[in-house]
Amino acid sequence: MSKDKHIVETLVVGGKATPGPPLGPALGPTGVNLGQVIQKINELTKQFEGLKVPVKVIVDKKTREFEIEVGTPPTPALILVELKKEKGSGNPKSETIGNISMEAVIRIAKAKLKDMNTIDLKSAVKTVTGTALSMGVTIENKSPKEIQKEIDDGVWDSVIKKYESE
Repeated sequence: MSKDKHIVETLVVGGKATPGPPLGPALGPTGVNLGQVIQKINELTKQFEGLKVPVKVIVDKKTREFEIEVGTPPTPALILVELKKEKGSGNPKSETIGNISMEAVIRIAKAKLKDMNTIDLKSAVKTVTGTALSMGVTIENKSPKEIQKEIDDGVWDSVIKKYESE
């Protein structure tokens, strides 16, 4: 970025950004219309209501125009939303907290794809199954390790391909 840009990166609760800290103090000196920034952030993050969402506000210091980039919540948070749970298992090897569908895993992987170090949805799905494993979450009533083996064996290829084309 050039020196003509002021960038603020923070986490906000989806749909609930306020002019208080951290945004207000960080953006105040830029002269940008804080009300407009907050309104736009809340509009762009309302689909993640209740989750902490990474947000980047880029302000042009000369024109005071701004753009907002919204990331996606962390993978564990998206899994917990699917399960309607507050937190993962404290002992994932022996205690499960719930079960999610393979379709939910694929939707999460698709949402997180741009944030992952892969361009391949199949690899992203395997990453999400690994997160489920560490949280004590089963997939299709099976261990995530079993699902990962099935992914390697091609069992889920047609389902994953269906989501790739959407």
